Amino acid sequence: MFPKRLADGYQAFLDGRFHNERSRYENLGESGQNPEILLIGCCDSRVSPEVIFDAGPGEMFVIRNVANLVPPYEGEAKSSSLHGTSAAIEFAVSALNVKHVVVLGHASCGGVRAVFDDAKPLTDIDFIGKWMSQVTSLAETTPRTGDRATDIQRLEWAVVEHSLKNLMTFPSIRSRVEQGQMELHGAYFGVATGLLFLRDPVSGKFSPCQPQPAA
Repeated sequence: MFPKRLADGYQAFLDGRFHNERSRYENLGESGQNPEILLIGCCDSRVSPEVIFDAGPGEMFVIRNVANLVPPYEGEAKSSSLHGTSAAIEFAVSALNVKHVVVLGHASCGGVRAVFDDAKPLTDIDFIGKWMSQVTSLAETTPRTGDRATDIQRLEWAVVEHSLKNLMTFPSIRSRVEQGQMELHGAYFGVATGLLFLRDPVSGKFSPCQPQPAA
């Protein structure tokens, strides 16, 4: 049976948002989407980009995977591989012509914590381990303070940096960035605090985009 929570939620959507924004949905259905922002985030259920940024339908093209990772560009020599994230990036950049790409990391990321702890595989095939092996070296090279919470956060920030660097290996992205047609941004969301950190593109440091949210 279809989950009652989803059925009830859909009815609330029909009665509320869809009813109030029907013309917008009709326009999107007839004219297509034209978002200026591509956001690459984690599939963690606590970190919904549309909720965090109060975005309406058609405003952001969102890619979500474990730990908001962008794999490096692979050309024709490896074209037989299946790349869901790279395919979505290709569409957002080359078909939608997005102007901004945001990599959104977050606190308490299970994928990053698994790498930090060198956790045992959840299954024999270990899809998560294979995917997260992209950043194993980061866990070994990111400086540690000895404080677990601080060190995990540093690794979470390093993963955002890693994805931003890999974005620049895509020729279509590199050319647009170098020509001033596209900007790349790093961000980090505190699940418990609601605090959003933005990465300074020059220093690489993450700082709150505004003061601590009110209690």
